[in-house]
Amino acid sequence: MLFDSHAHYNDPRFEAEYPGGAAQALNDARAAGVTRILNAGTSVSASEASLALCACFPGMVASVGLHPTDSLEVPDTDLMATLDALRRLSSSSKAVAIGEIGLDYHWDPDGRERQKRIFDLQLSLAEEVRLPVIVHDREAHGDTLELVRLHPNVTGVFHSFSGSAEMARQLAAAGWYISFSGPITYKNARHLREAAAAVPPERILAETDAPYLPPVPHRGEINSSALLPCTVRAVADACGTSYEEMAARTYKNACTLFALQE
Repeated sequence: MLFDSHAHYNDPRFEAEYPGGAAQALNDARAAGVTRILNAGTSVSASEASLALCACFPGMVASVGLHPTDSLEVPDTDLMATLDALRRLSSSSKAVAIGEIGLDYHWDPDGRERQKRIFDLQLSLAEEVRLPVIVHDREAHGDTLELVRLHPNVTGVFHSFSGSAEMARQLAAAGWYISFSGPITYKNARHLREAAAAVPPERILAETDAPYLPPVPHRGEINSSALLPCTVRAVADACGTSYEEMAARTYKNACTLFALQE
């Protein structure tokens, strides 16, 4: 069994590019041995759609949150109402995390202070509702680490990890999980394979981030959970273990993180 710890099946790319749409992609995932999927929210509307989509796949759970780039569409006057809506959505039995939240300096390099404020507010929300967080960290490693350290009672997962082996070790020592996606299969991603090897066995996860970041040999295609075995195999190779062991390890770890029965 496989657990895709991060995907976006309410993304319009599935209906536009995947033959049969999201419904067929989920069928293909099941056929590939993926029995559980975390569908991540990125805004209030996307979080609502994520929760609704759980009814279409028995093994699906959701997270609710405001992605740093989606926050560009939310005026400051609506921030508290947005947080209230996420708080309400987090009470669903299918909501197992606050996310995807964090910092993205690639797409919004001039909005750093606002991003940090919104990230901080959502970390506080996670502490309030006692849920783990799913962290998006793109070209913002230092500020992301600084902010999560201000919330020692909050942990979760750094999804689609892009940092160094030393950063992975520090996060794992502080109780965080580290998740790897398709880029770990890329030829020039030696730093990701080194990071995976540095993560303790009980702290490692695997994901697709579908429909984004397809693994080798599917670069250029739309990604889906059916391609998760490619990533799990690459993580296993980096860690010097078997595919079967890594599949079982990442499945168990995701269930532990999201407080699900195995």
